[in-house]
Amino acid sequence: MPASCPRLFAAALAPIAVLALLLAGCGGGSGSSSSPSGSGDKITAVGAENEYADVIEQIGGKYVEVSAIESDPNTDPHQFEASASVAKDVSGADVLVENGLGYDSYMEKIESAASDDSRKVINVQELLGLPDSTPNPHLWYKPETMPAVAEQLVADFAELQPEHKSYFEANLKKFEASLEPWMQGLEEFTTKYPGAAVATTEPVADYMLEAAGIENLTPFSMQADIMNDTDPAPQAVSMQESFFSEKKADAFVYNQQVTDSITEKFLSSAADNGVPVVGVYETMPPGYTYQEWMEAELKALEEAVANGKSTEKL
Repeated sequence: MPASCPRLFAAALAPIAVLALLLAGCGGGSGSSSSPSGSGDKITAVGAENEYADVIEQIGGKYVEVSAIESDPNTDPHQFEASASVAKDVSGADVLVENGLGYDSYMEKIESAASDDSRKVINVQELLGLPDSTPNPHLWYKPETMPAVAEQLVADFAELQPEHKSYFEANLKKFEASLEPWMQGLEEFTTKYPGAAVATTEPVADYMLEAAGIENLTPFSMQADIMNDTDPAPQAVSMQESFFSEKKADAFVYNQQVTDSITEKFLSSAADNGVPVVGVYETMPPGYTYQEWMEAELKALEEAVANGKSTEKL
């Protein structure tokens, strides 16, 4: 787990012995999942976060049965705790997609307690070749993440069900094409709004801000403090508020899922100074596909920068 993220995932990490007991009661263990290759059965897949589960569903289509572990955008994902039902779903899956970087360490705990050599695990951190020291774990806002995940899913699904390889490949092409409006929008933002700057609470959408050419005024050290439930230094708080009072920030990018007295104070300061607010999420809101969600967040940023309009919630 990255040293900069002690708060994020401590609540989710049940001891191995406890998870082993849960799995024993659920029938988990080595060889508990069976490969559907050639059997006509659906591939069972689990996404630790619902944005990954959505991509699994788009690539796997009718040949894959998908579930998500974390799917409620109204809860704090940092406080998630693995249950017996979660352990059962994870240990029985043929394919797993997990974020890595300590964000969903409960997945690795369950996998270790119920080892299965035939299980295919896509760890997004490892897929992207990112070191453990990577400070920002919110990889789904990174434009190159989901294309890489989708491509690996095709490889894994095709190995499990080779007779459906062309189907999975066709879905990959559709998925890649559907990402183009977001990708193009990011590129256009950099030229349409040069010099755009925002203040943030946590580094939730930082990868997307960077891709859109938006300057993040809030130092990462302060974002990390808030992410890790540590009180920022008073001088850092004063600096953040100056971004609003001195009209340096074109928008305030605010994590809707994790709030406290500090973030609420910043929200009030933004409102008092007429700085539009853009709410961002760690868990995909209902009613969206992954690509629609990313487009909606980018549109909200554009509305804020260009028109001074707030989009606090999607």
